Amino acid sequence: MKRFHSILLLLTLLISAGVFNIRAEESPEEFSPDFESVVFVPKGQWITGVSVSYSQSNQKNYQFLVLQGVSGDTYSFKVSPMVLFAFKNDMAAGGKFGYNRALTKLENAEVSLSPDMNFNVDHLYRLSHSYYGMGVLRNYFSLGTSKRFGIFTEVQLEMGGGQAKLMTGLGEDLTGNYERNFNLGIGVAPGLTAFLNNFAALEVNVGVLGFDYNHTKTITDQIYVANSNAKSAIFRVNLFSITFGVSFYL
Repeated sequence: MKRFHSILLLLTLLISAGVFNIRAEESPEEFSPDFESVVFVPKGQWITGVSVSYSQSNQKNYQFLVLQGVSGDTYSFKVSPMVLFAFKNDMAAGGKFGYNRALTKLENAEVSLSPDMNFNVDHLYRLSHSYYGMGVLRNYFSLGTSKRFGIFTEVQLEMGGGQAKLMTGLGEDLTGNYERNFNLGIGVAPGLTAFLNNFAALEVNVGVLGFDYNHTKTITDQIYVANSNAKSAIFRVNLFSITFGVSFYL
């Protein structure tokens, strides 16, 4: 009986080893996910477009939180044309140009932080305009198999400059600053595009990642000169950089 148990144990070990070797020699099936690829913007396509924004406000004795008795006028205007070329499927490169102009005329404003702490600003005038050129590399992705809705990721390299003048007070209390600035920046801005037809589309994009460098030279009352440098980094959704526009695919 003891010999029988030994033989049975030996057969069990041999069978187990054989099964293990067979399973080890089997090659697992390769897993290849089945993703459908749709060309959203074909190679050789020209992409042109423009985004325009304009805002204006007139205030008379306006009050909001700590602001009291605000009276004045403001407006801002921005235009940015774009030209891109698709050098391969869903990849395009090109450039943008932008121009901004803003005017603020404040007759009176009071900042009331507490009954014993008030600040008053009156007769403030500021006019500024700036311009920039931007190199753009854009990568498109279709949403599923749709050729009408898609997303894109845009890498931007920007360089520009501008001028501004600021005056406050009246008569002998009049004082003013003149500014010249230079800006350099790099950023990433994802966006969404929706085709209205085969040639025109609406676009919206917003900056989420970027780095900016700004140099400003200020001359006060044509006497005092000051220079300042500022650096900033953005690693979040920048709601102030949301851009809406229309583009044409030729």
